[in-house]
Amino acid sequence: MSEPIKNRCEFVYLFDVENGNPNGDPDAGNMPRLDPETNYGLVTDVCLKRKIRNYVELAKGNADPFEIYVREKAVLGTVQGRAHAAVAKEGGKKADVIKEARDWMCAHFYDVRTFGAVMSLKENNCGQVRGPVQLNFARSIEPIVPLEVSITRMAVATEKEAESQSGDNRTMGRKHIVPYALYRAEGFVSAHLAAQTGFSEDDLALLWEALANMFDHDHSAARGKMSARKLVVFKHDSALGNAPAQKLFDLVGVARATDPDSPARSFADYAVTVDKTGVPAGVALIEKL
Repeated sequence: MSEPIKNRCEFVYLFDVENGNPNGDPDAGNMPRLDPETNYGLVTDVCLKRKIRNYVELAKGNADPFEIYVREKAVLGTVQGRAHAAVAKEGGKKADVIKEARDWMCAHFYDVRTFGAVMSLKENNCGQVRGPVQLNFARSIEPIVPLEVSITRMAVATEKEAESQSGDNRTMGRKHIVPYALYRAEGFVSAHLAAQTGFSEDDLALLWEALANMFDHDHSAARGKMSARKLVVFKHDSALGNAPAQKLFDLVGVARATDPDSPARSFADYAVTVDKTGVPAGVALIEKL
């Protein structure tokens, strides 16, 4: 593994959805998440981190040192037991053992050293890790109008169901979609927290790779067509940084390129601008997408 990163970064990430549900809300019948006061669509940071984890697991085969801690059906206590087995010492102080176990988890699990994790289980306690990479909720550029589409069940599970659902008597279902929406997420990478977890330049490069490609390996009937559209990175020449994050985020603008009174139905309906002339001294603007 290479050395931890030395530079603070921020990034702006644009992605879109076409005829799909980018992030269902279980508290609202799995309808697309939205802000009820404005009807702007939302995608949680947890949803985006899940897709990054899935891409890294696929790209690296869940091999050391790029294993994924938070996986589907993973028994976290068993995973943390590996850390304690690796650092076990006779007569070692509990606090020292927890610290060594935490460091072992950071060294072997990509998502732990990237996003952090709460691993304070009663058994095999590995403490807590605050990750250097954090994302906010993605929000749609304009309000969305989710659609509820009726679908018909053609196949049945049993002979009894087959008898009761003959002819036009079919079970009906519902599918929630967003016809089209462009979403914007903003993220932060802390060099100081990276020094604590060992998050390296190799790890950072893998993060950019995941953001650029993760939707290509996450297609499903529910999510429709989702695509990464823009990834703009602001790299400071120091660990503390050289400009406030909000000033950098303001350099990336998104506006309607077509009639704003008609609903957007493709990425071509928007114009993305990047103000390279306004970049402060000590900050490099890098367009990854």
